[in-house]
Amino acid sequence: MSDDIDFHLGKRMRRRRRLLGLTQQQLADACGVRFQQIQKYECGANRVSAARLWRIAGALEVPMNYFFEGLSEAPPAPSTRDESADLVRTYHALGERPRRRLLELARTLGRDTDAA
Repeated sequence: MSDDIDFHLGKRMRRRRRLLGLTQQQLADACGVRFQQIQKYECGANRVSAARLWRIAGALEVPMNYFFEGLSEAPPAPSTRDESADLVRTYHALGERPRRRLLELARTLGRDTDAA
């Protein structure tokens, strides 16, 4: 899903940049990055941080939500049951030594939570 969002955001960025008649270099200069980074954002190869998206939105004179228009609603958050099943599957896929280390980490984190 993230790749689809990155691609959508990049497409919207390219569309607005071209509408304003800006080159990738001009947009990069306005945002403090190299033009190659803008290229990567526009094709969805790299993710854009929130801070960088804020600067890009300012340079392209659009609100932040402009980049997300046209996306379907966000997928539902996984339930605790889904996360638990995924955790168990992942745990059993590990070798014996990493499993023991993960179990010890979980116990340590549990003790830290109890102490707080």
